[in-house]
Amino acid sequence: MKKVLAIFFVAIIAYGCATVPVTGRRQLSLVSNEELIPVAFQQYDQFLDTSRVVTGTKNAQMVKNAGNRIQTAVEQYLRDNNSIEVIEGFEWEFKLVNEDIANAWCLPGGKVAFYEGIMPICENETGVAVVMGHEIAHAIANHGRERISNAMVLQGAFGTFGALMGQNPSAGEQLILQAFGVGGQLGMLKFSRKHESEADEIGLIFMAIAGYDPREAVDFWGRMSEKSGGQQPPEFLSTHPSHDTRISDLQELMPKAMEYYNKNK
Repeated sequence: MKKVLAIFFVAIIAYGCATVPVTGRRQLSLVSNEELIPVAFQQYDQFLDTSRVVTGTKNAQMVKNAGNRIQTAVEQYLRDNNSIEVIEGFEWEFKLVNEDIANAWCLPGGKVAFYEGIMPICENETGVAVVMGHEIAHAIANHGRERISNAMVLQGAFGTFGALMGQNPSAGEQLILQAFGVGGQLGMLKFSRKHESEADEIGLIFMAIAGYDPREAVDFWGRMSEKSGGQQPPEFLSTHPSHDTRISDLQELMPKAMEYYNKNK
């Protein structure tokens, strides 16, 4: 029986794999974007209905400008690498929300939200592009889909995501929450840090293609480190890399990013 189950797991993982743009990493993919994106859109609409969206301000315009430029860079990169299908079904939106939280996110399908609280750390449009590139990278790399796929394997849910939602909506909702970074069981933390580091790398390339100086990413995370005042939890208990690790990794990636920047500035 154990042998049969092992073969079953190997077959599922071998069948349901995809490749992450830019990094080329292979990832588990048991859920289609056709199933996931409509759910993400629904959650985004619900979020906007209960939030104070900012329009007509300098900050709102910076968010929109950076989003549009990085969207164009993403589409350019994917076309150049024959991977434009990665964003099939995307309907881009870039919103600023009036809430004092130093955060931003991008749901599957290209729905982006920035909070006013992160804008002072960004300082300018290039700083906004650092965050925008990182958050959009999560969506382009299908990290949410990968989280759900891994959770489905762990829970033994091998049907389609749509079938799971129909059979057990609460379980499906839990998978969605995990995909969007809600919760944080210790067993999933390393997996989350891997995604954060990968989004840093991909986002750095996207902002460089968009004509933003990627060296700003190091300065941004330096400012974020200062804001945290050394209160970050130990890295092994965090879903994000430490600020020092992040800065060091970005510095190693900088020569590659600067090549893209010098071609597109």
